[in-house]
Amino acid sequence: MTRGRSLAFGLVFAFTFTLGLGLAAFACTTSTSTGPTLATYFAPAEPGPQAGGVKLIPIHTPKGDFKVWTKRFGDNPRIKLLLLHGGPGATHEYFEALETSLAGKGIEFIYYDQLGSVYSDQPTDTSLWTIDRFVDEVEQVRVALGLDKNNFYLLGHSWGGILAVEYALRHGDHIKGLVISNMMMSVPEYNHYADTVLAKQMDPAVVTEIKGIESRGEYDSPRYMELLIPNFYHAHICRLTDWPDAVNRSINRINRQIYVLMQGPSEFGASGLLEKWDRKADLPKLAMPTLVIGGAHDTMDPEHMRWVSTQVQHGSFLLCQNGSHLSMWDDQQTYVHGLVDFLEAVDHGATHVTF
Repeated sequence: MTRGRSLAFGLVFAFTFTLGLGLAAFACTTSTSTGPTLATYFAPAEPGPQAGGVKLIPIHTPKGDFKVWTKRFGDNPRIKLLLLHGGPGATHEYFEALETSLAGKGIEFIYYDQLGSVYSDQPTDTSLWTIDRFVDEVEQVRVALGLDKNNFYLLGHSWGGILAVEYALRHGDHIKGLVISNMMMSVPEYNHYADTVLAKQMDPAVVTEIKGIESRGEYDSPRYMELLIPNFYHAHICRLTDWPDAVNRSINRINRQIYVLMQGPSEFGASGLLEKWDRKADLPKLAMPTLVIGGAHDTMDPEHMRWVSTQVQHGSFLLCQNGSHLSMWDDQQTYVHGLVDFLEAVDHGATHVTF
C-alpha cells in the first residue's frame, strides 16, 4: 500500500470510528432520556403509504363541510406545537423559520392552513369569516390530531394570536402551554399605537400621502405599495433586506376576501370585523403557562406585550431586540431559542421562564 493510500485509509478509518462513537453516544443518551429518538421522531404516523405528515382534516361549518390542510413534522408524545398563522388569510409558510430549530430539539410541530388559506379549501361565503367559527375550526383540528392537555401547545402569531387567545379562553383545559406572538390584546390600542408612535417615526410627507391614498380608497394603487414597502414594511414587518422566500410566498397568497373583511383594507392600522376586538380584561382567566413574544421594532407595542405577560396567571415575556412583526426571521436566534426554552421548561413542569 502506498503512503498516499495509507493516509487516506487512516483518515477514513478515523472518521468512521469517530462517527461510530458519536452515534453510539447519541443512542445511549436518547435511549435513557424521556425525549424522542431519531427513530421515534421520524416514525410513520400511520400504516400505509406515507404522505410526509400531511393530513386533510374535515371541518364542519354552518355552511357545509370543508377540508383544511395540516402537516405534522416529527413525533413527540409530550410536545406537540400547533401553529396558527396570521393574516387573516395568510398561510403557514412563513413558519418555516422555526423548522430547523424545532426539529433539531425533537419538538413536534404542526403546520396548519386555516380555512380559506391557500392549502385548504377556499369557500367564498363571507359569513364563515368570524372569530367564533375559526375557534370552532381549531377545536375540530385539535380533536382530529389527537392533541390534549398532556401534549398540546398552541402558538398564535399576529391574527393567529387573537385566534389562540380566543381558543384558550373557551378551551383552555386542553392546552398545556400557550404562545402569544406579536399580537396586542386590543385592536383599538394597536390602532392608537400606529397613529401616535409608528406614524411619527415616518416622514410626515409620506404619512400624508399614505393617508390620502387610503381616504380615496386607492388601495390597489402601485404608489401605495411604493410608499409602504420601504417606509413601513421594511421597518416594522420584516427588517431583512431581502425577504425570505417563505415570507414572500405567504404574503403573496393572502386571501384578500378574508383579510379585508376582518382586518380591513389599510396596511397602516386595522378596521373590519376586528376593529373593536379587545380581550385585555379577560387575560387573568388564562391559567396555562403562557409565553408572550414581542419585537422592539414590531407593529405591535412591545411594552403592551410585556404587560400582557403580567396579566395572565403564569406569564413569561420574550423581547426580540432586533425583531419586528416577523421576529422569527429578523431576530431568529432570540425567537427560536426562547420558544424552545419555554416549551422544554413547561414540559419539565415549569410555569414561568425568565429571559
